[in-house]
Amino acid sequence: MPGRQVYLDNSATTRPYPEVVQAVVEAMEVYYGNPSSLHKKGVEASRVLIQAREAVAASLGVGSGEIVFTGGGTEAINLALKGVLPGRRGRHVITTAVEHPAVLNTCEQLKAQGVEVTVLPVDGQGVLEPGQLQKALRDDTYLVSVMYVNNEVGAVQPLEEIAAVLADLRRGGRKLLWHVDAVQAYGKLSVRPRELGVDLLSVSAHKVHGPKGVGALYVASHTQLQPLLAGGGQEHGLRSGTENVPGIAGFGVAAAIIAREVKGVAGKIFSLKKRLVDGIMAAVPGAVLNGPACRQDNPRCAPQIANLSFPGLRGEILLHSLEERGIYVSTGSACASRKNPGSHVLKAMGATGELLEGALRFSLSPMTTVEEIDYTVEQTAAVVRELYALYN
Repeated sequence: MPGRQVYLDNSATTRPYPEVVQAVVEAMEVYYGNPSSLHKKGVEASRVLIQAREAVAASLGVGSGEIVFTGGGTEAINLALKGVLPGRRGRHVITTAVEHPAVLNTCEQLKAQGVEVTVLPVDGQGVLEPGQLQKALRDDTYLVSVMYVNNEVGAVQPLEEIAAVLADLRRGGRKLLWHVDAVQAYGKLSVRPRELGVDLLSVSAHKVHGPKGVGALYVASHTQLQPLLAGGGQEHGLRSGTENVPGIAGFGVAAAIIAREVKGVAGKIFSLKKRLVDGIMAAVPGAVLNGPACRQDNPRCAPQIANLSFPGLRGEILLHSLEERGIYVSTGSACASRKNPGSHVLKAMGATGELLEGALRFSLSPMTTVEEIDYTVEQTAAVVRELYALYN
């Protein structure tokens, strides 16, 4: 394997910031007390939690009392979807066909418990048409769950238009809750749940250069939620169990960096993504971009994710061929790639056959450089040429 390493799988996980690693180690070595303990060590650990909670809240523009720390984005999503549906039988939930498995599989569990679930289609770019949501809403609809940015193709859902649809109903007195999976948007785009009228919003630390095993759920102050775990009543009574102080400390540091730098991140990453997409499309005849058009003025295009298909080749073979050259990408969602024979997202967008089999996801971060992008374009073109020559 070459000495050069280019990591372009940032939608699966990110390299922690050095400041994050330092905060995690410091919490393990110094602030190792139980935050619920009354003595000095407990108070010190509790103070770490308070500071991290304030940092995450500030990065979202919400109150610290509205942040619940969890064991990750998946747990935050489960808490949101299951926690708002006590006495679930007879309720109606709406989601989309391109959600993360944490949402779709949770909805399957809810269906088994008597909840009716409507899964809305998307267009060929992976985007929900708000009119589809309006048509699907019923008198017994209790929860709508729509992601902000799709984790496979980078489609940005029209949250402002969805917010307008739901606001009209709420003004008429309807009790209707809205959950947003913002895991892939957080740290790249402005995420402000209060401004949109979002009731529940999930984020994850390791997608923003924080530690793994830590997430957060924004729970609007007016939202009633039932805990998934019974125990000591930590996290406002919504997530029992001794808190992961080192992980949360690292999350707090990552959140503070987000709050400071997010405004400049999107433009920088997008310019690199466009350089990547344009370079590959020019160098590889027949390559297909899956998802929204890669344009700066396209509000449906996330800055960090590019999904391309190479018809006639298998994505897994491409992945390992690039890996041999020190480039790390993925074939889709890391949470499902070892189990799923074909991307449910691409299928929902209408992709079939060679477009499904030959898809690769390139996902960038603020750490990505121009030199890495140029090397990736060069090596991708070389790998594709070699494989086409081999198989054809």
